[in-house]
Amino acid sequence: MSGLTKAFGPRTLFSGVSFRIGPGDRLAVAGRNGAGKTTLLRILAGEEHPDAGGVSLPRGQRVALHDQRPDAQAAGTVREYVEQGLAHARDAEVRLADLEARMASGDHGPATMSAYERAQGDLEAAGGYQWRSWVERVTRGLGLAGDHLDRPLASLSGGELTRASLARALAGRPDVLLLDEPTNHLDMEAMEWLEGIVRDAGAAVVMVSHDRWFLESTATAVLDISGGRARLWPMGYSAFRRARAEDDAQQAALAERRREEMERLERFVTRWRAGTRARQAKSRARALDRLAPIESPTRERSLAFGFPKAERPGRIVLEADGLRVEVAGRVLVDEAGFSVERGSRIAIVGPNGAGKTTLVETLLGRREAAAGRVSMGHKVLPAYFSQHAREYDDQRTLAETVKAGTSLTETEARRLLGRFLFPGELADRTVEGLSGGERRRLGLVSLVAEGGNLLVLDEPTNHLDVESREALEDALLAYDGTILLVSHDRALIDAVATHTLSLEDGGAVVRGGGWGDLATAREAAGAAAASAPAPARPAPPRKKDSAPRRPSNGRLAREVSRLEARIAGLEADLAGIEAEVEQAGAAGDIDQVTVLGERHRAVQDDLSYAMAEWEDRAAMLAEGR
Repeated sequence: MSGLTKAFGPRTLFSGVSFRIGPGDRLAVAGRNGAGKTTLLRILAGEEHPDAGGVSLPRGQRVALHDQRPDAQAAGTVREYVEQGLAHARDAEVRLADLEARMASGDHGPATMSAYERAQGDLEAAGGYQWRSWVERVTRGLGLAGDHLDRPLASLSGGELTRASLARALAGRPDVLLLDEPTNHLDMEAMEWLEGIVRDAGAAVVMVSHDRWFLESTATAVLDISGGRARLWPMGYSAFRRARAEDDAQQAALAERRREEMERLERFVTRWRAGTRARQAKSRARALDRLAPIESPTRERSLAFGFPKAERPGRIVLEADGLRVEVAGRVLVDEAGFSVERGSRIAIVGPNGAGKTTLVETLLGRREAAAGRVSMGHKVLPAYFSQHAREYDDQRTLAETVKAGTSLTETEARRLLGRFLFPGELADRTVEGLSGGERRRLGLVSLVAEGGNLLVLDEPTNHLDVESREALEDALLAYDGTILLVSHDRALIDAVATHTLSLEDGGAVVRGGGWGDLATAREAAGAAAASAPAPARPAPPRKKDSAPRRPSNGRLAREVSRLEARIAGLEADLAGIEAEVEQAGAAGDIDQVTVLGERHRAVQDDLSYAMAEWEDRAAMLAEGR
């Protein structure tokens, strides 16, 4: 990338951006919302054109962009959409089959053999004959396997469509992978899976994300866009944040020293210009002319707020006993029992669809429990921040909205809005004109204005940039009340939470610590389960003519393990056959190529069957848990 410049009307997003990225490099693009990060990705993908500068790629390099706003009008099924990224693999496979048929009929000419080698090389570059297995692996990792693949694309929700876009970008194994907010709409398990895929991709990766944990896990360098300029930092994400803070501090100190030096010289010149030290004053004036002010680092304003002091409630803030949570007859949580003590900060975690928001609404009394009880403690005043935007009167101004239902004066409401980046005349805007991110900030303003000694926050970091997330993190750490937090932001959970409440196996498990402690506990539990022998249980007698019994979880787990081993063996067999095909092709042994091709198709069929059987058993195991 050389000298990239892009403006929209009178506003320049960035100017003179230059950097180089190679295979295996993973570049995080940092900057405030509106800095031009998404626009930069689209320029790299060729979907937008810069006003100046250019992008150069070696011939034949393939580029894939995952857009956080994919085309909702695309036709076809999910499978067809995802496999668009592998059109080159399908084309190479068709060419190989055609060439094999020609060679089998006696066409062994140099042109045919050369075309065969090219097609074989193209297929190898696309992942070989295993590209369908790779598609299955990617879609399964992103929660789109099974019935999802045959659904019409138009039937997907916004989050599912975004995951399909990410699957298409990853499935194509591009040379340059461009990711715009790839962790949106992913649960924790899928995020961790994605981190491994990105690290192992071997592609040149350029990514935009507000997920600090993801960036820390994947980025090898950071391109910081600020004030229309860009600077490359060849280091990991947390190292970049520390180095930039130190650099800003040094720059500010230099700017302050230069300002003081120029003021001192100016005072001397003014005082002695016509006095007894006029010659020295003239020398100082020349020195002053040679000096130029050093620009102090400028960072755009960030959120800066805190929560009001909370009224002290009783020791037990909230308690659940034998709690069952259901939705449309489906049990999400059963026999849950836990208590929340004053001052604790509990993060509720679990996969998408586990019922985190439903549990929160049940705890707050907004939804009736299917069984069990929930009780609030003495003097508990909950304040709820929903992941869904609050319903406001669109015709009210921001100041009027914040004052409604509170005792704030006009001045206090405006001062509070200013701390949430709605200063001055912006407080007189109507709610109607706010963007999604601005509505989220207004929701935080209302939360602070309400007070309360139990904060219940459901995905509070959606639409917030990194600086704003850190401001929220600082405010929560300083808050002296109790917090229930639902979030996919692992960095926020790790920094804030004193405990996690994990929804797993239909229950709610409370553990001490943040996200790192939870991950360590799960790894230890997984290792213990893997090493422990399965307990032998006698099967109960089966009644005659009864419906077939569902296999036990232990048996299903063993079948899943057996199938995984079989799949790995079949994939290894395919790789061996492909190596033999390459050798036979190079030696011109057409008969052997034909025989190997038949073997390859047979093994590929076995692999497809094993994959389907694995999905069936894995789904049954998940339901049983």
